[in-house]
Amino acid sequence: MAIENKEMYDSDQKGEGIEISGVEVETEKFEDIVGITRIKITDEHGSQVLQKPIGNYITLEVEGVVDGPEEIKEAAATALSNELKRLIPFHSKLKVMIIGLGNDKVTPDSLGPYTASKVRVTRHYFLMYDAEGDEDMSCVSSFIPGVMGSTGMETADLIESAARIARPEIILAIDSLAARNVNRISTTIQISDTGISPGAGTGNMRKQLTEKTLGTKVIAIGVPTVIDSKTLILDNLIGFLKDADGAEQYLDENGVPMIVTSTEIDQVIKDFSDIIANGINITLHPGIYS
Repeated sequence: MAIENKEMYDSDQKGEGIEISGVEVETEKFEDIVGITRIKITDEHGSQVLQKPIGNYITLEVEGVVDGPEEIKEAAATALSNELKRLIPFHSKLKVMIIGLGNDKVTPDSLGPYTASKVRVTRHYFLMYDAEGDEDMSCVSSFIPGVMGSTGMETADLIESAARIARPEIILAIDSLAARNVNRISTTIQISDTGISPGAGTGNMRKQLTEKTLGTKVIAIGVPTVIDSKTLILDNLIGFLKDADGAEQYLDENGVPMIVTSTEIDQVIKDFSDIIANGINITLHPGIYS
């Protein structure tokens, strides 16, 4: 995540909020519930420092989503919609294709499919009534491509084929992410307008989904659902280790690579898929979800 890369840079420089040439950062609070951090990488120097492509990275952080009151989820959905509206201005002929990335049979990887299934799809109405546009809702299609291990086909190729049919102005992809801090698994949403690399967080890099590869602007929404076991171990023991570098080397040489998730991941997926789907519906269908 971009915000974690910025935090790591600050830590390496032994400071907080350190300015980086080519990186703009602003923060605000929505209804005293949702913390919002906008990171804009404007040039190659900023891209190299944060190890992210040039573009916008928006992080929403909210405590108490899981098993919390509905007011928290509603505030998070509204905050998400406000940020999406900056990237996807509504107009009467807007066409958007929702992509639910991931595997619905593996809970930590099921955010994309579950979210896509909750977004209001409308393209069939436009086709039925031969309508070019609508003042209340966008022309929205949805596609859940599955994973290569199940389909035997490259996800990006399937999406490219679907995009040729739907001809969207924007592709909105939802996927699970890997975090460096375990506390982000139940508190954080990231939006970016630079596309997405499915599987990158777990070392299973697939073909990138970007405007360059698909020919259509790609906006990604992700929620951290897993963390690397080595990172989790070192972060929790760092205050007790006399030789942190030695411990890291030992784990690299002798540890078994594992990805860890929360015991309440089922609820995390449900709540955050609700929040993201509601935020998308508010953004794309203002006349229905205003």
